[in-house]
This record gives sequence, structure tokens and C-alpha cells, in this order.
Amino acid sequence: MFSAESDSVDFLLVQIIRLFQQRSHCLFGRIGIYPGQPPVLFRLWKQDGRTQKELAEKLLLKPATLTLILQRMERDGLVERRPDPADQRISRVYLTEKGRKLREPVEKAIKEREREILQGFTAEEKLLLRRFLIRVRDNLAKGCGTGDCFCKPAL
Repeated sequence: MFSAESDSVDFLLVQIIRLFQQRSHCLFGRIGIYPGQPPVLFRLWKQDGRTQKELAEKLLLKPATLTLILQRMERDGLVERRPDPADQRISRVYLTEKGRKLREPVEKAIKEREREILQGFTAEEKLLLRRFLIRVRDNLAKGCGTGDCFCKPAL
């Protein structure tokens, strides 16, 4: 049951998510991108020319959501979509030179955000926090796997 008490897990998670999103907007805004774009960029830096279907599956996004992200990225000159040479029905996504050049600033922003998040934690606390967050994620993924919600299981 949701509790609005300031020390309840629900309330703290909502606050953390909100602050994480705000900080992400700030850090990524400095380099001219939106928070939903780095995961797409990372997948393409790893393997350029993925299909939209592959990207949606790897990022656990609905195809329509990915389409909106890609439209904005295309508009901003970060990616381009081209038909697959072997099958014109398939669209492949490629980084532009501008998209490739963002790797270092994006990685720097992510490292800065993580440094801020973990400021004041000992090495042991960082390890414990990571373990706890993995367990929270896995517990939530199990709930989504039961069909009780509209999300897709993450694992």
C-alpha cells in the first residue's frame, strides 16, 4: 500500500526517480540531448545499423515510444534511418558524425551523475546499494511478469 510518509519506501523511490530525472535533464541538456536518448546512443555505439525492432527489444521500449525518440534524434541530426539493403521493409538506424561525437560528453555526464548519487558512500555501502537495487528491480520485474501490469518483464 502506498504511503505518503516521508520515510516510506514508496515515497522515497518516487522522490529519487523525480530527482534523478531532473538531474538527467540538466546534465544531458548541457550537451543538447534528452534523457531517453543515451540508451539508444549506447546501443548504436556498440553496434551501428541496428533495426528499430532490435533497438526496441534491447531497450525494453514499445515500438511507438522508440519511434518518437528516433524522430527527435533524426531532427537533431544524431541518427538517420535507412532501409535495409536486403529487405526494404526493414528500417536500420545509423549514427551520424554528430551522434558519434557525443560519446565522450554523454559518458562524462553519466559519470558525473553517478558520482553525485554515490557521494559520501563507502565502497561497502556502494556494493550493498547496488545489490539492494538489483533485488528491488528483480522483485518488480517478477510482478510485471505475472501479467498484473502493462510492462514487459525486464529479465
